[in-house]
Amino acid sequence: MIGFYKIADRVIRVESIYEDVHAYCCEYACDKQDPDFEVIIRPEDLTYERKKSEAEAAISPRAFRGGTDGMLETLAVYRKMAESFPVLFDTFLFHGSAIAVDGKAYLFTAKSGTGKSTHTALWRKYLGDRAVMVNDDKPLIRVSEEGVFIYGTPWNGKHRLGSNICVPLHGISILERGAVNEIARVEKKDALPMLLQQSYRPADIKALGKTVNLISKMASDVSLFRLKCNMDIEAAEVAYSAMSGQTGA
Repeated sequence: MIGFYKIADRVIRVESIYEDVHAYCCEYACDKQDPDFEVIIRPEDLTYERKKSEAEAAISPRAFRGGTDGMLETLAVYRKMAESFPVLFDTFLFHGSAIAVDGKAYLFTAKSGTGKSTHTALWRKYLGDRAVMVNDDKPLIRVSEEGVFIYGTPWNGKHRLGSNICVPLHGISILERGAVNEIARVEKKDALPMLLQQSYRPADIKALGKTVNLISKMASDVSLFRLKCNMDIEAAEVAYSAMSGQTGA
């Protein structure tokens, strides 16, 4: 089965074994044309994904616990893109929840279970129609001389929250739980360990090196914050005010 999709401003040709991935990516479908990148899935790719998901499930109860071969194929497609995009397109996959307000994107990252999705839900409640979800799980980030841009992808979390859009990335916040809502800027050197941890790290050494360089440049070009928050609506107000530049935080 073959489909064409426009993801992160690149036309992707996907040749699959099952139809699931085409249904999963349907909102990104585009007219057939010369692709920028091709993904061809083979049975050994599904074997790899199943073993990996089983290993992750053994470590973390929140990890993906297998699934049909069709669903495993959706993971194989994003993995092939994530392995190649840093070198080909200066673009890498990141684990976080991204929301756009008035044409600027704000990205929240943290260890699994901290509350990234819950926090961006508070932004949507606080800001209403001004807030648009970019991606709730695996956005793509492109780093260029023109700036840092974040893209929606089909891989947008269990609640499928996201949009097929590109937005300039204005701020990144490392999220922590706290009794009191407070936010402060952090230096690049303090943010880099978490940014590296939450980025997809390719197996190929050249692609890995390029990814590290892209993350470093992103951290130099985008405002970085550490947010301690509870699950009250005030958390969104505090975070937005600081990250949008409306306060001196």
